[in-house]
Amino acid sequence: MSRRSPRRKSSGSLPQLPPNGLRVVPLGGLGEIGRNMTVFEHQGRLLIVDCGVLFPDENQPGVDVILPDFTWIRDRLDKVDAIVLTHGHEDHIGGVPYLLRERPDIPVVGSRLTLALLEAKLTEHKITPRSVVVAEGDRRPMGPFDLEFIAVNHSIPDGLAVAIRTAAGLVLHTGDFKMDQFPLDGRVTDLRAFARLGEEGVDLFLVDSTNAEVPGFMISEGELAPAIDTAFRNTKGRVIVSSFASHVHRIQQVLDTAHSHGRKVAFVGRSMVRNMGIARELGYLNIPDGLVVKDLKALDRLRPDQQCIVATGSQGEPMAALARMANRDHPVSIAANDTVLMASSLIPGNENAIYRVINELTRWGANVVHKGNAKVHVSGHASAGELAYCYNILKPTNVLPVHGEWRHLQANAEIAIRTGAEKDRVLIAQDGSVIDLVDGRAKITGTVPAGLVYVDSMTVGGATEETLHVRRTLAEEGVVTVVCIADPDTGKLTEDPDYLAHGFPPDLVDFSGATPAIQNALTKAANDNIEDLEQIEDLVRRAVSNWAHRTHRRSPLVIPVIVDA
Repeated sequence: MSRRSPRRKSSGSLPQLPPNGLRVVPLGGLGEIGRNMTVFEHQGRLLIVDCGVLFPDENQPGVDVILPDFTWIRDRLDKVDAIVLTHGHEDHIGGVPYLLRERPDIPVVGSRLTLALLEAKLTEHKITPRSVVVAEGDRRPMGPFDLEFIAVNHSIPDGLAVAIRTAAGLVLHTGDFKMDQFPLDGRVTDLRAFARLGEEGVDLFLVDSTNAEVPGFMISEGELAPAIDTAFRNTKGRVIVSSFASHVHRIQQVLDTAHSHGRKVAFVGRSMVRNMGIARELGYLNIPDGLVVKDLKALDRLRPDQQCIVATGSQGEPMAALARMANRDHPVSIAANDTVLMASSLIPGNENAIYRVINELTRWGANVVHKGNAKVHVSGHASAGELAYCYNILKPTNVLPVHGEWRHLQANAEIAIRTGAEKDRVLIAQDGSVIDLVDGRAKITGTVPAGLVYVDSMTVGGATEETLHVRRTLAEEGVVTVVCIADPDTGKLTEDPDYLAHGFPPDLVDFSGATPAIQNALTKAANDNIEDLEQIEDLVRRAVSNWAHRTHRRSPLVIPVIVDA
């Protein structure tokens, strides 16, 4: 199943929202893993929960990140009372800088760690946010929205669910969460608060769907300690750990284990160094004195069995530290007796890139320990048993599964129905769907634009599907430039065209067989009195493309150049 949601166009004017109604519009995160953003509209005001990015896959060459589509709210940004962030992962905060570019003074509400990670990111964009720090148990009004924040356990500290009270009813948005009963930081998902909200009456429940297909309950983070310890204990060379730069709990486990085995640690990768510095400064990461050295040069002065490197690149990103190590393009050269511990999940769509890195690391003699062969990772998302538990506590009137591909949303919906939710009150929506909560009932009432907005270098929205199609064609089919010198009156070629072909095997670079097709196209243009150069070039382009497809079963990018004889 694709990790991409289809591009959504507006179905026309939306029905007028009654004064006591609440409109809920997911602009990302439904039908995909990432780009999470939900807009709530009530009494003419807007509240945004999360604004994340989606990372490109192999079919989107040259794209840095993918943003939600702000079109629907762009001319109403002055109506936005706040951006509420549930936690500090990129798929929930990565789009905030681009939204604040359009209105920098929108209050940004989140926990201490979440806002610290965001503020470090905003510094690079030269934006100073209006930060509003909240913690579990806090309750704050934002316009017509009364917000209550609830502790949830996730794979990053300081996660918060948000309860939104309005005149239309009570909404609970979980953000990303799980129900680890023995978390490393002792901060469990606050089921007592969930139960209290259930007694009050939850009119709409937006709930994380990522692991809805996984039966039972997730194991505790603490259960990973033996496998991590084994990797350190059995390694005679260096231990190189790759993890998400935001996974503070996992890094804490690695640091504790390295300390117990007498290894010094160096952080590698800009985001890893930055995030661990923030986590340490705020007290979320406990680092024993003298354990972490400032750079690889200091680490190199030690024996290999005294070294531990914590690096970015757990998803096979080509420019990240681990991939560069695997490709021999990094100061750290992988050697026999080294162990590479990949302590992270495998995000759908990244499989090929990750396995390429694993293969290269293995080629150089490393022992690669990953989720597939050892218990070194546990997901940060609630599985089916945990979701059922929440439904039974809350007994929500209406349910909107969020954060997941279509199969995840469907599995989550089925759990809701099995626990007693009415089938017609469990909504399977997609990005751009408009859900109106009126008089206690939620219904899909229309759609708004929710396309993929590509960030290409410093340009937002400059790359289009057409641009990416051209890039894919260049990569997969090659390119041929055709230079034709022709008499504009007769359409006759004065000499054979020059063909400059790239991306073809040596036996396919001869395009001279296309010359008769080009001559026919030019003759047709002359006979039909076509004088527009773009039209003539298009005829030549199609002639060469059709010949290449018939002859070589290839569809290269054809660039015609017509020179007036």
